[in-house]
Amino acid sequence: MNILNVNHLLDAKIGGGTAERTLQLSRSFEKAGVRCTVLTLDVGITEKLLQALHGASLIPVRYLNLRYFVPRVSFKLLRKLISEATFVQLSGHWTVLNALVFLMCRQQNKPYLFCPAGALTPMGRSVFLKKIYDAVIGFRIARNAAMCIAITDHERADFSRYGVSDGHVRVIANGIDPQEYVADPAADAAHAAAVRITHGIGDAPYVLFLGRLNTIKGPDLLLDAFARIADKHPGLLLVFAGPDGGMLGGMQQKMAAHGLSGRVLFTGYIGGSDKVALLRSATLLAIPSRREAMSIVVLEAGICETPALFTNACGLEEFATAGAGTMVAPSADGLTAGLSSMLADPEASKAAARKLKHIVLDRYTWDKQAALYLNLLDTLATKDGR
Repeated sequence: MNILNVNHLLDAKIGGGTAERTLQLSRSFEKAGVRCTVLTLDVGITEKLLQALHGASLIPVRYLNLRYFVPRVSFKLLRKLISEATFVQLSGHWTVLNALVFLMCRQQNKPYLFCPAGALTPMGRSVFLKKIYDAVIGFRIARNAAMCIAITDHERADFSRYGVSDGHVRVIANGIDPQEYVADPAADAAHAAAVRITHGIGDAPYVLFLGRLNTIKGPDLLLDAFARIADKHPGLLLVFAGPDGGMLGGMQQKMAAHGLSGRVLFTGYIGGSDKVALLRSATLLAIPSRREAMSIVVLEAGICETPALFTNACGLEEFATAGAGTMVAPSADGLTAGLSSMLADPEASKAAARKLKHIVLDRYTWDKQAALYLNLLDTLATKDGR
């Protein structure tokens, strides 16, 4: 079997969780003995990223426009890649690369999976253009897929608006590679201390936000909630670790208006071992998203035994039901209540974090998610006579 994984961005800084999902699944396919090729734009491709693919082939193509990520890819190359693939997977949505690959798949009668990774509901920038994309080709991409992949049960409903029946949607969640989080207490403590100093945290306890500063992720809601409880926790900091998605200036103004200068830190993008160090030493991780498919950072919090606060718009009901995290409404009021309860009972929060770690290791490793994919592809191949 040969899988062609298509995602217009593979750089975690810009592509976020969808890029991480594509990278991790591709390397897990290779680990399972299945050939995998990744087709992406030549954005943020580094030697470190190439090594992280662990044998999966990478085909980076140039682009004409970085704002809309218009690729410069030859149809000859697309025809070759798709003809050689047993199955194609389209990840993300509203991308020109997905549209071109879809059209070529239809031309060659090649089956493909469609995993929008929580992107089916238009939000954020360019909503009008996203609706045009759907009208022209997006609905066709969803309806003609051999199978649509949802990351959570909550995401299933998004496909109905595209005319996809529930039976044509399979849930395959995000995962994590435990080997990337093997702890060395002495080394980790020293690293965490260095990261804290670098970003001005020092020895202070802190609430951590990991992600892009954009409306969907809800960092403004978290800032408003923190402002309401800051006086009761005078030594506590709020750390926003992530690239600017258009909100940084406004949030800095809001921070000043709340009188929180020095209590709220903006570090910019942090990845790799520095991100893990911040997670391990955080008082809690907050995921204040207004809407999101299953956030990978909650799995990272789990593997690091860091208490997690998240909204009910993230598809994380399973964790809340199991007592493995605190779930609230995506509002300043909800997040204020969540912060207050978790900070008032740190032992209960730590117990919940231990439950979260157990669930993550039991159900949410990338190897297990890749196995679900391969079982699905075997079933589709048998049905299709491939």
